[in-house]
Amino acid sequence: MLAETICSAVSAAGLGIAAVTAYRKRFLTATRVAAYSLVPIGLVLTGVVEWVAGIAFKPSVWLGFGLLAVAWLLFMATRAVERRRGTTRKERKAARAAEAGSPVAPGASSPSLGGAAPAAGAEPRTRPAAGGRRTGKSAADPSDDFSDIEAILKKHGI
Repeated sequence: MLAETICSAVSAAGLGIAAVTAYRKRFLTATRVAAYSLVPIGLVLTGVVEWVAGIAFKPSVWLGFGLLAVAWLLFMATRAVERRRGTTRKERKAARAAEAGSPVAPGASSPSLGGAAPAAGAEPRTRPAAGGRRTGKSAADPSDDFSDIEAILKKHGI
């Protein structure tokens, strides 16, 4: 009963604001305000307000919401542990299949980006140098760290 009264008052106030807005020749805004102000009374007439009020004051409903929250927290905790380990369900399934003596090759389910071990006698592929500038030196060479910066500074006469 109280919720219905409050919704009716909100709708009446909204329609009053819409009337004042229309008087000021802002018809689009007035129409929008009128539409929003009719929503609360529409919810009362359809019975939604009574249904929500019935839900809000039942302890069993709040217990259900609490259980849903606990379930969600458990799901998120398992995802966090899974990410911390660095494994996915797909990787664990492939590992179990390899342990069981499955005819599937161990590297068959890994991505084609180099997840499988290289063949015997083959040299591992290295990443090509960016722009072809560092072909002769290794990436760990400390004298190569600032060569790009030095080239820019020389170009500007610094």
